[in-house]
Amino acid sequence: MPASPSRLFAQITTAEPPGDTTVVMRRAVVLGGSIAGLMAARVLSDHADEVLIVERDPSDVDGGPRPGVPQGSQVHALLPAGQVQLERWFPGIAEEAFALGAPLPPSDEVAARIFINGVEGLPPKPGSSGPGLITTRPFLEALVRRRTLAVDNIRMVYGRADGLVFADQRVSGARYVPDGGTEPVVVPADLVVDAMGRSSRLSDWLDENGWPKPPMQRMPIKLNYATALYRRDEKISDTWVVVYHTMAGPGRTARIGGINSVEDDRWIMLVAGYDTDRPSRDVADFTRRCREQYPEMFGAIAEYGEMLSDVITYHQADSRRREFHQLDRLPAGLVAAGDAVASFNPVYGQGMTSATLHASCLSAYLRSGPRPHEQPAHAYFDLVRVVVDAAWQVSTSADIELPHVNGPYPRGYKITKWFGDLVFRASRTDPVLSRRLNRVTTMLDHPSALSRPSVLLRALRVGLFARRQPGPAPE
Repeated sequence: MPASPSRLFAQITTAEPPGDTTVVMRRAVVLGGSIAGLMAARVLSDHADEVLIVERDPSDVDGGPRPGVPQGSQVHALLPAGQVQLERWFPGIAEEAFALGAPLPPSDEVAARIFINGVEGLPPKPGSSGPGLITTRPFLEALVRRRTLAVDNIRMVYGRADGLVFADQRVSGARYVPDGGTEPVVVPADLVVDAMGRSSRLSDWLDENGWPKPPMQRMPIKLNYATALYRRDEKISDTWVVVYHTMAGPGRTARIGGINSVEDDRWIMLVAGYDTDRPSRDVADFTRRCREQYPEMFGAIAEYGEMLSDVITYHQADSRRREFHQLDRLPAGLVAAGDAVASFNPVYGQGMTSATLHASCLSAYLRSGPRPHEQPAHAYFDLVRVVVDAAWQVSTSADIELPHVNGPYPRGYKITKWFGDLVFRASRTDPVLSRRLNRVTTMLDHPSALSRPSVLLRALRVGLFARRQPGPAPE
């Protein structure tokens, strides 16, 4: 009997490093050197004589956001599950990040405040993964790149991916145009990884060579957000991490806000809206939104803090997923990872974490004894589907309530929504349900962990108690 999605998810998210790696190929090529590509390269280094990363952007990642990552200036979150996987593949990386300036929480307790629909809820309990790694995207990506390229059999070249080479029902290599050049270079490979992000051209390359495109599923979220950096100042606020989420509903406008304490003694602060609610680059507009639409620490920082950057805006039209697992025909020697497979509403912080989990899917696949240059990687995409399904369920269950979103609605949506709302309301006052919900939203547990009978019974009991007597239910 096939393993259940929850069991597969638990296997993928394990913190245990693999101990049974064998070399099964001569060369692997990774197209894209962002987080997904770097993580894939690290995994492949255990199974290939040589790993080549082709990255289009030669900019120094230590110098700030790269042109190839247009959202790099925005708030990024590495969820606890992502931190577990980083430590799995790069032991000691969190300690190194702290030594390089990533901020440590002020105490053993997680110094996070969470507001839902304007009401502050229970803070998340400290996890077993150690202090949370909270940084800007450029800081974390630079660290992961240094650790990846320190592996002896991994190297990076700069250039624009230009296509794949097909031969005998398989991908036998990749083409790229070197930075500053005009003629493409062909690199033979036993396995090619598409880590080119949302703008991946893989579907077109498959179609041009007689292979079917993976079906695409989209949810039109129309997200608009703006971010600015400020100097941290205890005289203005003792804020460490703040998450603010107002859900669409009667009398409410859906909005997201966030404040993170990041390296170099700074705050990075985000405000976001949907559809026609569009934060601008105007500092006065940003400050007004922080003061009028968010908790008091947003307004205090925006009004009195020392601004260290311009206000940077970003728009994401949709969440999307490419359904590679539905393809009956797929060439051997090819996989995809990260946003090239699925990208979600970024305010839920699932992107980088999903990329680390895709790398662990790749590891599980390569340790299962495949012949990647001879067999299509259906087993890999089946594993990736488990991760994508979990992230998609969490993010779209909230986004589908936005007034401008009209689907796609999942099977059993009404009963799922009723149950989800019940657990969510109970989690705001019940510490046990709060922890369980937090483990799902941070991708440590599969969403099915919330559908157990014990969870339903506890949520019902908490709801009944709340109607009879104000205040939290006893544990």
